Amino acid sequence: MATCDAKFTFTSASIGSYGGQTDGAYSIFQQSAFGCALLENRLPLPPKAPLWNGDTDNLPHFFVGDAAFPLKESLMRPYTGTQLSRSNEVFNYRLSRARRVIENSFGILNARWRVLRQVIDCNPENCEKIMLACLVLHNFVMLNDHKLWYCPDQYVDAYSTEHGTVNGEWRNELESIGGPLPSTTSSRRNATSAVFRIRDRLTDFFLNQGAVTL
Repeated sequence: MATCDAKFTFTSASIGSYGGQTDGAYSIFQQSAFGCALLENRLPLPPKAPLWNGDTDNLPHFFVGDAAFPLKESLMRPYTGTQLSRSNEVFNYRLSRARRVIENSFGILNARWRVLRQVIDCNPENCEKIMLACLVLHNFVMLNDHKLWYCPDQYVDAYSTEHGTVNGEWRNELESIGGPLPSTTSSRRNATSAVFRIRDRLTDFFLNQGAVTL
């Protein structure tokens, strides 16, 4: 489990969970140093800020997660359900676009470091070291590959008004091993009314001042 920035470099990682948790991704998240710090509001996130110039409301900065994670002031997840309103669908679409950054980061990592395409025949301690080494090397190359050999522009997903989402080339490279890993799901988590209002405020922004072509 990891987080990344907008340049597809990893900013935190939790390595060494082997499926013993009763609730999958959420249990791993809770037990990781990053997850504990985020849930306890101990991460040095930027201060609250307006969504656009002239806005009088200040909203918190937050991480973006999928439905496996809880809805918190510092962690946004999509609306769930089968009959969503158009506004909720717009929010989920925008959140999904943001989540594609971490999906692409894992995709680049998996496609470029071929040791990750198969079962690593090592003891768990060495597997963790190999995984960590791949993450560090990925970051080093991403930050220093000025000629874009490691990750050319067409290697990651792109968007256009004419063609919508254009899949990156890393997806084709992983087709031979079944494609990228699927997202994990979990049950709905309780959230405070204040957090629901923040998500609704973001939804309103995506429909108005921050609208984009779907």
